[in-house]
Amino acid sequence: MDQQFIIDALDEEILSDDDFSNSDLDSDIVVESEHDTCTEESGLSSDENESSDQNYLGKDGTKWKAQMPPSNGRTRSHNLVTHLPGVKGVAKNSKTIIDSWQLFFPDEVISEIVNFTNITIQKVREHFARVRDAKDTDIIEIKAIIGLLYLSGSLRSSHQNLRDLWRTDGLGVDYFHATMNIRRFRFILQCLRFDDVNSRNTRIKTDRLAPVRNIFDGFVDRCQKYYTVSEYVTVDEMLESFRGKCRFRQYIANKPAKYGIKIFSLVDSRTFYTLNMEIYCGQQEEGPYKVVNSGKEIVLRLIKPISKTGRNVTCDNWFTSVPLATELLEKHRITMVGTIRKNKREIPPNFCHTRGKIIQSNMFGFTKDMTLVSHVPKKNKIVLLLSTMHHDNAINSNNKPEIITFYNMTKGGVDVVDELKGNYSVAKTSRRWLLTIFYSLLNIAGINSQLIYKANNNCNINRREFLQTLGKQLTMGYLQQRTNIKTLPIDVKRKIASILGEKYIEQSNVGPAREGRCYYYHEVVTRQIRNRDSTTSSVEIPNPPTYIPDTNEIDCDSKTAINKHSDDTNGGPSFQLSERNDLFLESLNLQNIDKPSLLSSLRPLNCNASTSHIQESHGKYSIPISKAYEDSYIIHTPASPFKVTNYDNSRSPTKEFQSSKLLS
Repeated sequence: MDQQFIIDALDEEILSDDDFSNSDLDSDIVVESEHDTCTEESGLSSDENESSDQNYLGKDGTKWKAQMPPSNGRTRSHNLVTHLPGVKGVAKNSKTIIDSWQLFFPDEVISEIVNFTNITIQKVREHFARVRDAKDTDIIEIKAIIGLLYLSGSLRSSHQNLRDLWRTDGLGVDYFHATMNIRRFRFILQCLRFDDVNSRNTRIKTDRLAPVRNIFDGFVDRCQKYYTVSEYVTVDEMLESFRGKCRFRQYIANKPAKYGIKIFSLVDSRTFYTLNMEIYCGQQEEGPYKVVNSGKEIVLRLIKPISKTGRNVTCDNWFTSVPLATELLEKHRITMVGTIRKNKREIPPNFCHTRGKIIQSNMFGFTKDMTLVSHVPKKNKIVLLLSTMHHDNAINSNNKPEIITFYNMTKGGVDVVDELKGNYSVAKTSRRWLLTIFYSLLNIAGINSQLIYKANNNCNINRREFLQTLGKQLTMGYLQQRTNIKTLPIDVKRKIASILGEKYIEQSNVGPAREGRCYYYHEVVTRQIRNRDSTTSSVEIPNPPTYIPDTNEIDCDSKTAINKHSDDTNGGPSFQLSERNDLFLESLNLQNIDKPSLLSSLRPLNCNASTSHIQESHGKYSIPISKAYEDSYIIHTPASPFKVTNYDNSRSPTKEFQSSKLLS
């Protein structure tokens, strides 16, 4: 098969201790990586070395034979795959999209995020005038946040302004407006934490990844727990775009993002399942998290989950070396195929130059367990590959070695994952690098969970549809919770009902029609007021036509005195309250109260009150009685328990009368 020969490789030097300073978490250090995108090296060289027709000699004395070793026709033991690829463990029972995703973000992890986030919310709450603007979060709300992130990713709005998604002029997305207020969404993202901020300063002294260590390591462990990769895997790096302050921010010129956080990954070359990851954070301080960041050591750490399983690792020339290939084969029973730089001392000089070689020519060198090939793709360019999987000089119809064909087929595992993440990324522009890591985990969880869902259900679902379904299922609990908010705007209620597939029934807030004035009642009241003695402190009048339903408490302002009480004919007591200054009567149970009912139950004497006198503030109705009104006020209440409290000038209760005492 004719395949275009494109070999992408990344060259990066190992960073020293001088590359980082002992600054705080948000200090900014950018290290330029010397990766290039081409494994084709210049073939112009003046180095000469003795060689015979049978052997090639490396600079360190390594001998390479020109003839391939004899084969007995049997598959070598290190090429035998011992673990079948696919879903494993309890993940086989995950048949739904949400269950597949929760394998990587179970409720226990979400609960930890909630606890750590609430610690931060409690610290910033004092800066808010209203407590409800900085209330604690919960699991349902965090899932809704994640669901909205997935939905925004499915719309490819990674770099879109959030206000555009929440617009209500027809240009926004109704689902976002119905699910959550934009202010709450942004507030939670700002307060989102993944560790205890109270102990972070101690942990960060020995671990630069302390803010995300637990959630990152736990996520990687779950990736390895639920899936077995195929026989071919790829080791390469990802660059998560980030331009904020970070001590281990990298600059890679040939990457689209250029600036970001580098993550080394081991990915299945066939299914593109991410099995293992490691964040590059430079040179750590002395402690349990200090590691060697050479290409060899990084590969050895990444392949631990597949050690002694007969897999093959494909990597580029920054990782590949003869010592690494030897150790993988002898200690881990893993083969390796990768491009290799010509400055390695094991490479014979004859393999490193093009002098006397024609285009598309090949040169092979063999040892007992390794094969080295030198290919000339174009004039004055040369490509070197090392393989412990191939042991012959097979070439295809285009005169291209089989090693190169295999490398091109398996080298792109990490690059494909990068592309899948970028197509529907949940990432939002942020100045906090720990959020960048969290977004990356969400993207990878979306890819891995889709693979598990497809394998368990033997179906094919595209990535956009999968993410949209996942986002809806994550937000469904919060949507149902919002339906219980009585002060929610009607248009939002309609949108929620439409999303939930329910029919919205509009409830009228208008109470029963006000009864007309009773001529007899009005005449009796007027007559009694005119005829009463000036020393009389109370006037007996018939019951008002309606009462305040379910009234539990009546608060009276300062200087209020209770002068008299009497049993009401309908079972409820009546009280006369006298006040020389303004009086505020408040009802605490307002669910079934309307203004006409309240007015008829709190009827001022000798004044023409109307519903315009009733005020509402902080969920309570009140009627101010000005000095021009009559001193007496008759309050009729139902027979249900209630309380009348008398306050002094400092608004502290001085007397409290329970209904049982008043009626005795």
